Amino acid sequence: MKLDTVGSLLAALLMLLIGALINRHVRVLSKYNIPDPITGGLLFAAVASTLLATTGFQLTMEQSIKPTLLLMFFAGVGLGADLKLLKRGGKALAIFLIILFPYILVQNTVGVAVARLLDLHPIFGLVGGSITLVGGHGTGAAYAERFAEVNNLQSVMELTMTVATIGLILGGLIGGPVAEYLINKHQLRAAAVDVDEPGEREAVSPISKLGMTGALAAMLAAVLASQWLAERISGGAITIPAFLWCMMSGIAMRNLLPFAGIHLDDRATELGSGVCLSLFLVMTMMALDIVDVARSAGPFLVIIALQVVFIVLYVVLVCFRFMGRDYEAAVTSAAFIGFNMGSTATAMANMGAITAKHGPAPGSFLIAPLAGAFFVDLMNAMVLTLMLALPFMGG
Repeated sequence: MKLDTVGSLLAALLMLLIGALINRHVRVLSKYNIPDPITGGLLFAAVASTLLATTGFQLTMEQSIKPTLLLMFFAGVGLGADLKLLKRGGKALAIFLIILFPYILVQNTVGVAVARLLDLHPIFGLVGGSITLVGGHGTGAAYAERFAEVNNLQSVMELTMTVATIGLILGGLIGGPVAEYLINKHQLRAAAVDVDEPGEREAVSPISKLGMTGALAAMLAAVLASQWLAERISGGAITIPAFLWCMMSGIAMRNLLPFAGIHLDDRATELGSGVCLSLFLVMTMMALDIVDVARSAGPFLVIIALQVVFIVLYVVLVCFRFMGRDYEAAVTSAAFIGFNMGSTATAMANMGAITAKHGPAPGSFLIAPLAGAFFVDLMNAMVLTLMLALPFMGG
């Protein structure tokens, strides 16, 4: 049975509501900031996978809207970036990138070392490393096709997609608990929001229909602008991801529109982009065949388990410390786990869950998507090119 677009959207919205309800009533989930889309989506996937394995009944969803939802989310992130308030983020971004590069090396070293101990081809160690965990499904698919043709590795595509999927799940599950641990251990608090007068927050009007309409129009305009830019600057030496184009278009609009007297409601933009991200994530989780994922993982579960241990240690001992040991550093640490184990969308969901509970972290919301979208892809490609050139890789 396949749900059409309307049915798929309804199912996704229902699972979002169920996920939120479960998170609010299961103390351990709320305590550790597990995102609502992860909870609801995994519940649906578990039920659907069980039905498929036991009765043969298969329920699939229409997924064609997912790319647009993701692009609208990143457009919304850009539309919320006021460069006048974010000039101080330059130094933090530089520090973040400095600590990111060695972690990619660590991740691949762990993967290759365990693969050799398990008597697997060392390339499978990279599959259990940054190819899938940092790179995600898209990068994983590109490399898997090459490994199947050049290295004649069997079932590498299926294994690659499996590892990327497990990483996506784990990235959403462990980022919140680690950040919560750091926040509680160091008694961190979000920076106070400046207001002109006492009680100003109470006097702010609710989000209007006009404000939400303008925010949605701006997000869609940023998506269209990004597509136009991508078409005209395609074929270059460096391929810029579509969602980064959307974010840059949103940033440009956010900072140029005021000169034309147009001011968007940042609250409406944040709300609209948050809904888009939640729908994207819950639909991604709902599409998983958990039984098949567990069956295909095999020895890769050992590699992934060690990757979880190493990223938690690296975040606590390196990332959090070098990012300043403050509340923003804790939120950024959750993002670091999100996109180094899953995807940039997972990183943003981790930060969203934490800031919804503890307060805003504007610097983190600029640093993480920029690093996760563009710089990390360049670093990952550089590291993988160097490692694949090593003699024992057989490439």
